Amino acid sequence: MKLVCLLEERSAEEVLKVILPKILPQEVFFRTIAFEGKRDLADKLQRRIQHWQGNEDVFLVLMDQDSTDCVAAKNGLRNIIDETDKAGRTLVRIACHELESFFLGDLAAVEQGLQISGLSKQQNSRKYRVPDNLANAPEELKKLTKNQYSKISGSRSIAPFLKIDGSSRSTSFNNLVRGIKKLVEG
Repeated sequence: MKLVCLLEERSAEEVLKVILPKILPQEVFFRTIAFEGKRDLADKLQRRIQHWQGNEDVFLVLMDQDSTDCVAAKNGLRNIIDETDKAGRTLVRIACHELESFFLGDLAAVEQGLQISGLSKQQNSRKYRVPDNLANAPEELKKLTKNQYSKISGSRSIAPFLKIDGSSRSTSFNNLVRGIKKLVEG
């Protein structure tokens, strides 16, 4: 079995390349396909899934919520996937509001990955208790790290330290990890 990850952007790809080997059973392989944003993902999603050749393969579609309604964004992707014969093998997850919310939900990982001491102490502050509520997560992360965070290299640096045990303050990250585990267990 292979988990095929269809992603809005490369920063998500960098995170999944690191966390998937920790989540997936050894017999499950994965492949990541990063698109050039939401429009590109939406335009090519149906064709990619429909024409995928692996009969046992399952799919993960991951997109940022940004300023759209989370339920509407998820339903829009599901409607596209419903046009394929693989809807039952496809998991749709929305990063609320953006991928950086995953990082703000685990400031110890940001501290370790970017080697900035003291960040983890801020996890219990009101602002970072529920990072999925922050509509400006990338700006918050840049401000918090004094501009040391950048999308691709920051994702690559922080991902190895993300906790995948459900203890992240980002509910959308915890849901992603749980959903992946459930999808590959069948």
